[in-house]
Amino acid sequence: MAGSTKILILDDDEDFLALYQKLLSQHVTTAAAVLTAGTGHRALALLESEQIGVLIVDLNLPKMDGLQVISIVRRKHPQTRLVVLTSLHDEQFRARAYALGVDQYWIKPETDHETGLFLEAMEALMRRDAGIGFRGVQNKSLGDIVQLECLAQSTSILRITHGAAEGRLWLVRGELIDAETQSLTGEAAFQKILSWPEGTFESLPGDETRPRTIFSSIQGLLLNTAQAIDEAVSQAPPQEDGSAATSLPPQGPVLGDLADYPGVECALVLDGETGATRDHWGMQDPRPLSEWMRKTVEEFRALGDTLHAGEMRRILATSNDRKLAISSVGKRDVCVAFQSSHTLETARETLRTILTKWAS
Repeated sequence: MAGSTKILILDDDEDFLALYQKLLSQHVTTAAAVLTAGTGHRALALLESEQIGVLIVDLNLPKMDGLQVISIVRRKHPQTRLVVLTSLHDEQFRARAYALGVDQYWIKPETDHETGLFLEAMEALMRRDAGIGFRGVQNKSLGDIVQLECLAQSTSILRITHGAAEGRLWLVRGELIDAETQSLTGEAAFQKILSWPEGTFESLPGDETRPRTIFSSIQGLLLNTAQAIDEAVSQAPPQEDGSAATSLPPQGPVLGDLADYPGVECALVLDGETGATRDHWGMQDPRPLSEWMRKTVEEFRALGDTLHAGEMRRILATSNDRKLAISSVGKRDVCVAFQSSHTLETARETLRTILTKWAS
């Protein structure tokens, strides 16, 4: 249900304004409307006459540039959330924008996945001010939240509580530099916090003086954590009914979530030991893909044994009509099919994101 506040986009590119006005109107359901302005003066006039909750502003503008607009808005409309969305890859501009008090700083998305994350972040900002859930991310995993904070180049401290346990993550200009929970610090603490299945999240002011103990990229950390959780689950004793433990949640909700990822066409889950079809999504008859997937996994595992290459973790394949990515998750094999326009690299990164979300 839409709220009473609106989003205003300031950019001198008319095509960009039209595109993002449409995208934000479709995806940010808590905004009463999405308005546009081609100049700083027009944006300031709209701020005087309309109830603007979030101002999205480009920096490279004629006459009155984005930083000048931000300075005026922060002084005259301190309640308005400020988001930079620009093509300028310049750390000095980023530092100046944060010094003026912007909430988030984004480089204009270049992929569907980045666009989706940006839209989710705008929804979160609007929901936070509307009081809908905590930070507007009640349906997001911790992995999602950390990725959003990193892509927004945030400097903040995320405080996470899970029952009586509490953990903290330190981010500086979009990089995770430290984590702490109980007696753990660094990457070990991050893995522990990310393994919590539920909890509450709070964003606190950042601390740039915090000593850095984590030097890996966030994608690398999330992937390593997902693999560590997967390995721990696969080594766990059988459940009371005799079935093997698995890191996948109940199948329906998991595969249904794939509709949120751009370019995903369908998905299939096989039992890793018997090859039986456990679940499928986005297809009427899973048998042809099941047969191909079962044969492909068997052949790659046999090849790995012959070459002494270790356990199979990923298979990427391409055909005329789609891209396919296969991964082992606990005792099951998961295949996700993407549109043919996707590159294999994009398919691999999207699969990593999906698996990380399931693990967290």
